[in-house]
Amino acid sequence: MLVSILNNIFLFSMPGGGELILIIVVVLLMFGGKKIPELMRGIGRGMREFNDAKNNVKSEIEEGMKEKETKQQLPQQ
Repeated sequence: MLVSILNNIFLFSMPGGGELILIIVVVLLMFGGKKIPELMRGIGRGMREFNDAKNNVKSEIEEGMKEKETKQQLPQQ
């Protein structure tokens, strides 16, 4: 339901088969066959770095929460 509302508001939808083929052809023409593997490697590296950073932030937050719990459990003097 939300997707159909967004489609009506923004006047766009997911590309179909014909549009995907057109996009692939345009990418091949722009970058050429030799540049595409380099482009994909770069995208993969960027995604990997993003996920590593996200996991680091998540683990730091979890460690901070555990430290706060242990401080609260210790008797106050």
